[in-house]
Amino acid sequence: MVKLIRLFFAMRPREQLLTLEAFVLLGWARIMKSKPFPQVAPKLGLHMEETSREHRKEDEPVIRSISRVIGKVSRHTPWESMCMVKAMAAMKMLERRKLESTLYMGTSRDKEGKLIAHAWLRTGPYVITGAEEAPAFTVVSKFAKVLVQDQAQPSRSLAKE
Repeated sequence: MVKLIRLFFAMRPREQLLTLEAFVLLGWARIMKSKPFPQVAPKLGLHMEETSREHRKEDEPVIRSISRVIGKVSRHTPWESMCMVKAMAAMKMLERRKLESTLYMGTSRDKEGKLIAHAWLRTGPYVITGAEEAPAFTVVSKFAKVLVQDQAQPSRSLAKE
C-alpha cells in the first residue's frame, strides 16, 4: 500500500487527477452493479443500439489514457472491479469528455460448460475495456451512450446497421 501511495505522489498532477477520477468512478460503478439491473440499465444508454465506429484522431490520446488508467486502477481497488465495473467507469469517463461509447454484454461457456458472462466497452473503433476476452463471447445485449451533439462538432451519431 505504501508503494502505491508513493507511486501516486510521483505522478504528474494531470495523471493524479485521472487516477483519482478512475478510482472514484470504479467505486461508483461497483455500487451501481450491486443494484437491480432494471434500475441501472437506463443509465447505460440506448438498449440494443450502437454508437458510430468513426472517431476523431485528436481523441486518441484521451481514449488510450482512459483505457490504461482503468486497467491499472482496477487492479488496486479494495472492492472487486471486474469487467462490468470497468466498462461502466470507462463509459462515464468518456461521457465526461463528450465521447460516445457502446457497452456490450456477452455470454459464453467455460471449459466445464457453465454459462459465463463478460462486458466490454467500445468507443469509435477501439475496445477500451475487456478487449482480450471479448472475441470469445456472443453479444446478448448492448447499450449506446449517445451524447447531445454540439452544432460545431462533427456528428458521432448511432452506427448505421
